[in-house]
Formats: sequence, C-alpha cells, structure tokens
Amino acid sequence: MKDKIIVITGASAGIGAAIARKAAAEGARVVLAARREKELSEVAAACGPDALAVITDVTVRSDVESLARQAVERFRRVDVWINNAGRGITRAPSEITDDDLDMMMRDNVKSALYGMQAILPHFKERNAGQILNVSSMLGRIPFFALRAAYSASKHALNALTAGLRAELRHTFPGIVVTTVSPGVVATEFGLNAVHGGVDSRSMPGAQSVDEVADVVIDAIRNPQIDVYTRPVYADNVRRYYDDMDAFERASFVGPK
Repeated sequence: MKDKIIVITGASAGIGAAIARKAAAEGARVVLAARREKELSEVAAACGPDALAVITDVTVRSDVESLARQAVERFRRVDVWINNAGRGITRAPSEITDDDLDMMMRDNVKSALYGMQAILPHFKERNAGQILNVSSMLGRIPFFALRAAYSASKHALNALTAGLRAELRHTFPGIVVTTVSPGVVATEFGLNAVHGGVDSRSMPGAQSVDEVADVVIDAIRNPQIDVYTRPVYADNVRRYYDDMDAFERASFVGPK
C-alpha cells in the first residue's frame, strides 16, 4: 500500500472514511471526495498532510472529471479509484415511482460510471490501475423487498463492472476491475435512505466499517475481481443460484 495513490468517493463517513484512514496508515496517499466539506476535511486531517480533499457531487459528471484531473495533477498518477458513494431507499416494489428509480440509478450507477470513465484514459495510458466498485450483497441476492430499487441499481452496477472488465481484459490486461459486495454494515445508511429506514447499526450481524475496509485494503494489496466481505456471503450466492425457490422461501424478507 505504501505510496499508492487512491481516490475514494463517499469518503466523508462510513466505509469510505474507514478505507481512507486505513490506507493512509499503511502509507498510501489518498484523494477524498464527498459533498460535505466539514466532514470530508476531518477525514482528510486524520489521513495526514498528503491527503487531498475534493468537494465532489458524484452525480455530476463534470465534478467527477474534475476530481480525476485534480488527483493526477497533485500526485502525477492514480493507482486505485474506489467508487464507494451511494444511497439507499426503502419502498416496496409495487410502490416505486419513476423518481425513486431514477434517483437510485443516478446515485448508485451513473455516479460509478462517471468515475470509471473519468479515470480510464489515465489507466489506459499506463496499462495499469484498479477500479474498485463498492456494490452490495443486495446486488447479488435481492432478498429484501423494501430495498428492491436499491438492489436493482446494484445489479446494474455489477453488470457495468463486469462489462468493463470484459472490454479491457485482452487489450489492457494491466487494469483490474473489482466488485466488492458487503452485507449489512453498521453505518447510518439505513437512516439516510430515501423514505427512511432501519438504523443499520442496530441490525444483527452488521459488519463494522473497519471489517469491510480491511477486506477492501486486501483486495487492493492482492488484486481480485469479485470480493465478498465475509466468506459466508459467497456461499449464500452459490446457494441462491443453485436453488432460487428454496433460498427465497427460507430467507427472503417482504414488507412489514
């Protein structure tokens, strides 16, 4: 990790902030992006004097392009780009509106696409670099009905991630494209979801942000393309696609 240049979106709190702190502690130089200036500055201060904080709205393509430019201008290169920013929603599939779905695609899919496209020319010039998209277990198994629109956006993100990997595999084999799928993480994600939601910090089995960040750091140190933040999650995905009906009957959660 020493001297790696790592860009992290959604870095003002939660998983993004934890990744930033851990990477900086191991000698990486971090570029931190988020909308909240005060919180972002606090995370940057905790990451040391080399950290660069860039106020960024990742749903605006020009903001993301500016983030990439500033990172390269400051450090002369970028080694890892982490698309971590995102947002949840709490609404049953039968009640999802056009605005709900548009928002999820904008916040969770287009934002990451902007990041991938903004940094890709730089990575292609060097035939080196890693794009790491933070997805969700709900992007593999849509087991919670009230998160259906969020789950749909993460399925879309996974498809774009895999598609980019396929596009680059033979022409730019030095570029790694990674999906990371956490489960429930103990953050304010649930409370901040559109239409409200359960506090993720109170949910049984929720992972700490540090546990997730450790997995992400390992996926950078030892590049991988498909990463689950607990081994049982990969097992559950295999079980789901092996017998979808049985898995849904035993595990799916409907509106309450």
